[in-house]
Amino acid sequence: MRELSEEGENIVLTPDDLNNSILFEVAWEVCNQVGGIYTVIQSKVPSAIRTWGDNYFVIGPYYNEQVATIFEEEPDPEGAVGHVLQEMRANGFQVHYGRWLIDGRPKTILFDACAVDYRWGNFRYTFWEHHRISIPDNDDLANKGIAFGFMIFEFFRLLSERDDVDKQIIGHFHEWLAGGGIPEIRKYNLPVKMVFTTHATMLGRYLAMNDSRFYDNLPFYDWGKEANRFNIRHIVDIERAAAHGSHVFSTVSDITSIECEHLLGRKPDVILPNGLNIDRFEMLHKFQNTHQKNKEKINDFVMGHFFNNYSFDLNNTLYFFTSGRFEYYNKGYDLTLEALARLNWKMKEQNINKTVVFFFITRNPYTSINPGLLQSRALLEEIHRNCDDVQESLAKIYFEKMISSRNGVDMSELTNLVDDYKLIRLRRNLKSWRTPNMPPVVTHNLVEEGKDPIMNFLKASHLLNYAEDKVKVVYHPDFISTANPLWRMEYYDFVRGCHLGVFPSYYEPWGYTPLECCVSGVPSVTSDLSGFGAYVASDSEKAEKVGVNVIARKHRSMYDAAEDLANYMLEFTKLDKRERIVQRNHIVESSYMFDWDELGRHYDDAYKLALTRE
Repeated sequence: MRELSEEGENIVLTPDDLNNSILFEVAWEVCNQVGGIYTVIQSKVPSAIRTWGDNYFVIGPYYNEQVATIFEEEPDPEGAVGHVLQEMRANGFQVHYGRWLIDGRPKTILFDACAVDYRWGNFRYTFWEHHRISIPDNDDLANKGIAFGFMIFEFFRLLSERDDVDKQIIGHFHEWLAGGGIPEIRKYNLPVKMVFTTHATMLGRYLAMNDSRFYDNLPFYDWGKEANRFNIRHIVDIERAAAHGSHVFSTVSDITSIECEHLLGRKPDVILPNGLNIDRFEMLHKFQNTHQKNKEKINDFVMGHFFNNYSFDLNNTLYFFTSGRFEYYNKGYDLTLEALARLNWKMKEQNINKTVVFFFITRNPYTSINPGLLQSRALLEEIHRNCDDVQESLAKIYFEKMISSRNGVDMSELTNLVDDYKLIRLRRNLKSWRTPNMPPVVTHNLVEEGKDPIMNFLKASHLLNYAEDKVKVVYHPDFISTANPLWRMEYYDFVRGCHLGVFPSYYEPWGYTPLECCVSGVPSVTSDLSGFGAYVASDSEKAEKVGVNVIARKHRSMYDAAEDLANYMLEFTKLDKRERIVQRNHIVESSYMFDWDELGRHYDDAYKLALTRE
């Protein structure tokens, strides 16, 4: 959606606009990884710096535990911004300036909302007095958000009052936790042009989790009544105040735009689809080797998880996965599980000579990693070391025998050349590793396994990793990282090692997971109820190029959509290796269309529009 002038021309940000403006991008997830907005800001920074240069800053909250490894303090910058930071400290605020240690190393300002907790009561009173928004004193996050908002307001107030500021100030606020400063800026009519982006309305997220006909009922909700029902009225009031107080209101997809219009009472002015910094993923000349290398790491996990009870052919095994926050219905986990049960039956019925290992990667409370899996992994690594030891000894001895014997060495004598102790140790390790126990479904000890909907579905459908099952399930309720002893690899490397990503969300304002698959050369499935799915589905040629299959969920039952998904996954299992390689080639070559240098123009439109409005 590009705003048009009265003459019908596109409004475009000019070089003069860039030189004569200073942009502050404000988000609760600057230097503070909580969810998807962290990825949005982090990945967009290099492109923003290429566009804005020194006229670009990011602003976020200061958390000791988060900033230790990703933030590097520096002396305050020269000029007006540095003077304002010093003045704020003199007024009792704790402010930090430095560099966010990500690509681009943006100039970063962090406000410590916790350090002014003694003033939270005053902030709540002022917010009620000025805007009639009541913040509960027991909502710790909302209190931090309001304190953060007042510090942002104070920063912009002091900056705008200085005589040495000769640039137009633009503030881009992401989500309600950053938007708390907008109402105060509007009340005092500060000369700050404000863009507010909601990536998902809080009320929409709650309603979608509790109403299977959310999209059908969307026009008929009483927003105030529903906000009170879920006890989030104060958050919704802040969202609405930020949406109505900004010069430009934006969201990330056409689907969320409809949601905003009904629940926040204002139709967004522009749509800001989210991209990625493709340079970070770019490996056109070597991505196939990278896929193979990372698949072998997944093979190691699978062998440790399954092979101590039974084995299957890894050369005929496909790795499918889904990931995201634990929202059983919103993320489409219910549909995915139903489709997997059907896929298991279809593969058996058609005697498909493949195995599918499906990974659920999500965050859910647990007490510890399954000790049996840790022991299995440790024993497997010991067996691997023993095999290497035997191989090394055998190679050395056989080489010496070969060059010293005129008649060569009989291959049947090989085992006699190895130290018997090494072979006995290897046999003992193998016996210790073998177990009669079934491979577990979940890798961790969940806090409330009996109430976990994924586990309950798997038990009810008997999809429990029986040897005869064509579909195996691994439920991993934690992030994948190099620090994780079960994996010892980064999440993005895990994605590159997989064959298919599955994300048939019911409520997904944008959806980075299928986009991350695209730039990693991995085909994916999403739904027409996700922002990204609707974005690519609007152009069928684009969807095919980037390897995204969009499952129709709008106005359809979950079971019909599950059948479509099961059939798509079944057809995918029938592709041979060459066909999958060709598909990955097409996906990687087309991923440029989601680079921030391509999609960043939508943000430029929003900033230009803000500059034109009073």
